[in-house]
Amino acid sequence: MSFRPSSSLVLAAVLGCQLMVVVDATIVNVALPDIQRALGFSSASLSWVLNAYTLVFGGLLLLGARLGDILGRRRTFLTGVALFAIASATGGVATDAAVLLAARAVQGVGAAVAAPAALALLMTRFPQPADRARALGLFTAVSLGGFSIGLVTGGMLVQWLDWRWVMFVNVPIGVLVLVAGAIALPATARERRPFDLAGAVLSTGGVGALVFGLVRAAEAGWSAPSTLVPLIVGVAALAAFVAAESRAAEPITPLRIFADRGRSSAYAGRLLMVAGFMGLMFFLTQFMQDVLGFGPLTTGLAYLPMTMGTLAATQFSARWASTRIGPRPLLLVGFAMAAAGTGWLTTIGPGSVYTDFVGAMVLVGVGGGLAFFSLTTAALRGVDPADAGAASGMVNAVQQLGGALGVAVLVSVFGAATHAAGGDAAAVFTSGVQATFWVSTGLLLGGMVLMALTQPWRTDRPVDAEPSAAEAELAAA
Repeated sequence: MSFRPSSSLVLAAVLGCQLMVVVDATIVNVALPDIQRALGFSSASLSWVLNAYTLVFGGLLLLGARLGDILGRRRTFLTGVALFAIASATGGVATDAAVLLAARAVQGVGAAVAAPAALALLMTRFPQPADRARALGLFTAVSLGGFSIGLVTGGMLVQWLDWRWVMFVNVPIGVLVLVAGAIALPATARERRPFDLAGAVLSTGGVGALVFGLVRAAEAGWSAPSTLVPLIVGVAALAAFVAAESRAAEPITPLRIFADRGRSSAYAGRLLMVAGFMGLMFFLTQFMQDVLGFGPLTTGLAYLPMTMGTLAATQFSARWASTRIGPRPLLLVGFAMAAAGTGWLTTIGPGSVYTDFVGAMVLVGVGGGLAFFSLTTAALRGVDPADAGAASGMVNAVQQLGGALGVAVLVSVFGAATHAAGGDAAAVFTSGVQATFWVSTGLLLGGMVLMALTQPWRTDRPVDAEPSAAEAELAAA
């Protein structure tokens, strides 16, 4: 099977946008020490170079997703990418901390607008199930592989050029995405719908407060007022959001997208998978650098076998497995393999070498590739084309919350384990890392049980079925 030239250009634009958004979550990590020295960040404020992006991106995702449905996905996609590129250029020339933090926040706005529109455009541009499966396979590979790509690219840019290039690198990518999108993406009309102001305020405030509370939990602990207050506010705002959406004529997030049990459980499964993955990568990166003595570039390269496993698994799922078996077997195998990999990683110690655990990283990568592909298709299967943006936004919002939750929980576990451990610094640190990997394993096993109980063995609609009339009409637009 092959894509038409126009469809290939659409796919290139969508994948380029996703690459920017995902890579930006890790590429800056490598440059933090240089940024601190150059712009005079304090140790306490340095984390906000990461958090400013995460907080705004997570908080605005649900609103950004619905804007695409109402204002037109082409328009919102191009606007979001342009904002992201402009903010990246601004951050690259920043001469003080305030300018860089503002640029990171605007990057978050651009990502929140562009990312849901990108996934919705992919879903509607490729209505044929086989083509859609292949496109989603590539999308998943970019989403998961972007982590190590960010580390490798960041290490090279900082080591060979300057920290500012971790920001500048987004500019040429953004320009190419804008050109491809402007040429290939079909224009969609602005829809005359009443705007759900209450839903916009409550969703933005609720998700933003939750992300902020989880970020603070990782820094200050779960009992700190700066953690508890935003978490309580976030839960209350989201409860009010659900109530408001049930009454709104044109809700930001139509509650009907949760009516399907398989789709709802795919969101929950994604939360657990991302929570386990992000915490795992957060501490495995520190272990390789602080205990094994790897540099930033070497650490990024060490993730390549994991990335290759992810790429192979997503392509296997997209090109072969998804056309022959249903979602549940792929999800069960994916979660089980990822859990086996994290369980293997609990055996690492101060005397470990890379070859002792590279096999575990491959297992995690392959399992993640199988599971993430199936979770994405399950989360979007059967969604009305008019709600594709909202459903895509929920996928991204759950992913952001899962990452923040995973890091917050595992940082707490790490702290408790290291306080109880004895021995030299390397032994104490390793004890904490091993404890976090056990919790990651538990999260992944929990996801496997959830998938076993809720996901169908096969989809109701065969993968080689003709697209629905709504999908065909939208794809032809």
